[in-house]
Amino acid sequence: MNTMDRRAFLKATAAFGALALTGCGGSNNSGDDAPAEGPIATDYTLVKEGTLIVASDLDFPPLDSFENGEPQGFDVELSQEIAKRLGLTCEYLPPQDFDSIIPMIKQGGKADIGNSAFSITDERKKEIDFTDPYLDSNLGIAVKKDLGISGNEEAIVGALNNADMTVAVQAGTTGEAWARENLPNATIVPLASVTVCMTGVSTGQYQAFCADLPVIGYQCTISFTDCTVCLEIPTGEQYGIVVSKDNPGLTAAINQALADMNADGTMGTLKNKWFGI
Repeated sequence: MNTMDRRAFLKATAAFGALALTGCGGSNNSGDDAPAEGPIATDYTLVKEGTLIVASDLDFPPLDSFENGEPQGFDVELSQEIAKRLGLTCEYLPPQDFDSIIPMIKQGGKADIGNSAFSITDERKKEIDFTDPYLDSNLGIAVKKDLGISGNEEAIVGALNNADMTVAVQAGTTGEAWARENLPNATIVPLASVTVCMTGVSTGQYQAFCADLPVIGYQCTISFTDCTVCLEIPTGEQYGIVVSKDNPGLTAAINQALADMNADGTMGTLKNKWFGI
């Protein structure tokens, strides 16, 4: 695996930005149609007084990662900014398995929110509440460059949808759901982390990896340069923060913080820092 600095990544992945990471819910800069800033409600409960405790898998760069013992990434700085606007300290749990986070928030007692690039889906909304969306994304498929798969979506899906193909996915993600629906003849292997999935593709253990486009674009550019994104899947997904249904006041407070961040330009600054848009 090779590395380059993040500034080089931002330049190299500019093509992904416009399609995959468009701001959600309106302009990132204040203007006539921007939501007005207002007081943030405080009628919510917290696991620990004065602290916003966040659960994340911390293995989804550039959204979130765990490096040198510290969480970092767009979602991490978003959580920290939200906590600041709520007058709270932001605290991250140790990295969690992605598919354990929604059950954890639903059960309560360990974390106040889940912020780990969660796509808003009707199925998930049966278990927990989502905040307003803060980022748009599509899915994508990564393969090793020498695999020889290319062409339009129909050709690529047709090549992968056979019994000789093994497709890695991160367990519990929309990438897994798409692969199971659209590649029924392939072997779908759910794994715990993006790194494990990409390593498997790089070593030839798996032929492809289906996941969120900004993440696999980052991985192919920064860490696994022998791999490439062969297909963008326009799913029109939106990311939201996970909150317990028993804590609607916290959802409302975070929504106000997100609206204020869009209105005063903070959201745009964060997106420019991490995605170059």
